[in-house]
Amino acid sequence: MSVSDEGARLYALRQLNLLDTPPSESFDRITRMACQIFGLPIGAVSLTDTDRQWFKSRVGISHDTIARHKAPCAEVTETGAMLVIPDLASDPCYSDSALADAGIRFYAGAPLVTHDGHGLGALCVLGTEPRSPAPEETAALTDLAAMVMAQIELRHAFGRVDPVSGLPNRFQFVEDFEDLTRDCPGQQRFMVMVDLARADELGTLTRVMGASYIETFVKDAAQTVRTLVDADRVVYHIAATQFAFLSRADVSLSAYIKVVAAGLETSRTTSLARYVTTTAAGIVPVTLGTMRSQELLRAGHGAAQDAQTAPGFISVFTRASERETEQSRNITLLLAYGAALETCGQMRLVYQPRIDLARRRCVGVEALLRWRHPQLGEVSPGEFIPVIERTALAKPTTAFVLETALRQHLHWRDEGLVLPLSINIATSNLEDDDFVEQITAALARHAIPPAMLELEVTETAVMENSVLALARLEALAATGIRIAIDDFGTGHSSLAYLQTLPADVVKIDKSFVDALGADDGRGETIIATMITLIGELGLRVVAEGVETAEAVAMLTNMGCDEVQGYAFAPALEADALLPWIAQFNGTAGAATIERAAA
Repeated sequence: MSVSDEGARLYALRQLNLLDTPPSESFDRITRMACQIFGLPIGAVSLTDTDRQWFKSRVGISHDTIARHKAPCAEVTETGAMLVIPDLASDPCYSDSALADAGIRFYAGAPLVTHDGHGLGALCVLGTEPRSPAPEETAALTDLAAMVMAQIELRHAFGRVDPVSGLPNRFQFVEDFEDLTRDCPGQQRFMVMVDLARADELGTLTRVMGASYIETFVKDAAQTVRTLVDADRVVYHIAATQFAFLSRADVSLSAYIKVVAAGLETSRTTSLARYVTTTAAGIVPVTLGTMRSQELLRAGHGAAQDAQTAPGFISVFTRASERETEQSRNITLLLAYGAALETCGQMRLVYQPRIDLARRRCVGVEALLRWRHPQLGEVSPGEFIPVIERTALAKPTTAFVLETALRQHLHWRDEGLVLPLSINIATSNLEDDDFVEQITAALARHAIPPAMLELEVTETAVMENSVLALARLEALAATGIRIAIDDFGTGHSSLAYLQTLPADVVKIDKSFVDALGADDGRGETIIATMITLIGELGLRVVAEGVETAEAVAMLTNMGCDEVQGYAFAPALEADALLPWIAQFNGTAGAATIERAAA
């Protein structure tokens, strides 16, 4: 490869803004699939930089870069062809390579090539034993490499790169921040929002100089903002004249303010519009896992606005004291929760009965997670679930709930009670390629029929990645597991969307139930309409949070199938459920409502 070709290749690679960006699940899925096809423990999406191979995705590898010298992926990049090395130890070129020294014996890599013919790197799989792959394996690796390139070029071409600055945009920031939050919960970062001009200044510039001047101004500023960050940091073009970037994990706020201040001073002396614009920066401290991307962007925008009138044109985002207390509490919970999952006695399940209204019988229970911390006491699930549901702790939480609930189900069965069991699953569970296998394996391990398990998923979780979520839910339903849509009415879906979901049950959120009995009658109209339409779709309707005899009577008249709530029973400890069901289903079904009415 000539020097000019290598320069063009590196330019194409950098234009894609992939190097040193956070891991992404969309790439990780492909890497995992490649490893599964070959039956190998190690795989990577490897990008060839000037003197290194950097891994955008990796499986079975702890580090994210190796030297380019004698790296097989570099050869794949340079030749643009598949490379298979059956045994690195006997290969004349790679027997003394870093991979061979690390015990790698087998390598197969398929090239990642742009439509313009520039090699970016390779999708590779590696093993610790020599082997000769089958033709269908190498063909599959070539197809998967093409899928990686499709991901890369679609991200660049459609909606992820700003056409003026060439920088990743707001949508890419949101995805990258969510990936970073999932992978590094609890880490401290600083988000910097740089605003090039006030709205009135921008309006004046546009009227006087024209739109083309603004584009030139923004392009120039984009290059200047890049100088504010380390080489491995990504700058995002968030809005017309706003840029954002995240700090490393190992910097202090005072040190970072100095870095940003120095960068702003440089930009003021070089900007095309330095005499008629005010460039300012807002800094937002964030602990990963305690703030969502949109909230972070709003905070950054507010801090940047405040910076327009602040000394040095820099402002650090702060909250009201009560919000700071909440943030501190969330950090405490997040850091304590991981240990709590591994500590016997802190986490437990309680079980809330579900009552068939027509028969006045308990026909199922929902498993609910509870946390008793030795110092904090009982921590409300309404407090800790939102903190951990968007972090890497969500998946082990689901695993804990599933295993604990299934063991309890077995115990009840030994005592003569066979009752369907419902558990909640997180959004991140639907992103797991092997989630269906995890569930079915757990059921098989405990010899529990799939029909005895109901998985509850919120409509928001379904809508966040509707195509993937639908595929996962269909696969679960195909096994015989029941699917329930939880908190219905609070998210973004619609009754029409329910027609496409393989759901058996829809659970109406407590907020609608609480509106029953209001003076204007609107609460009854809304919930009655929901019950009727959901029922016409052939789905069973469950009302949550039913606390009064009046609500029970109204829901019964409306044709609601089931309810759960304090009108019948609170969530019960596991050892209290059997006696309660024996009494309720045996003699006390109707009497419970009479007592509640009294």
